[in-house]
Amino acid sequence: MERTLILLKPDAVQRGLVGKVLSRFEEKGLKIVALKLMKITPELAAKHYESHKERKFYPGLVKFMTSSPVVAIALEGIDAVKICRTLMGATFGADAAPGTIRGDFGVSRSFNLVHGSDSPEAAQRELGLFFPENTLHYDYAAYGWIYDPIEELKKG
Repeated sequence: MERTLILLKPDAVQRGLVGKVLSRFEEKGLKIVALKLMKITPELAAKHYESHKERKFYPGLVKFMTSSPVVAIALEGIDAVKICRTLMGATFGADAAPGTIRGDFGVSRSFNLVHGSDSPEAAQRELGLFFPENTLHYDYAAYGWIYDPIEELKKG
């Protein structure tokens, strides 16, 4: 099982899309292992987006991400990073395919509703930033109806 971080950004929260967006991940079969509504501090935003620090859009990004609450979500599932990124769609809503979160709810180049870790390594780093208290481990009954154990064992 892989874990990933999803952030429902200020625009998703302010537009009342939290439930609709979260349901996309749950309906796909991903397990919620941590969830919180929070206000990102400038310090946390700086750590989270440190790889973009030299880019022209960085100050605006930090200002946007600290402007309103976000919902931080830790999700678990086989290939969770890849699945989440597919569900999110292309970065800019106008370029995102219908049926994706950004394709269905977004049009802006600035407000793209959701952040998702771009690799398992990034997910581990980001989960540590947003959930320093750790995430939960629990039996998830739905896994028996989501994953075919024989097929998953064949994959290794």
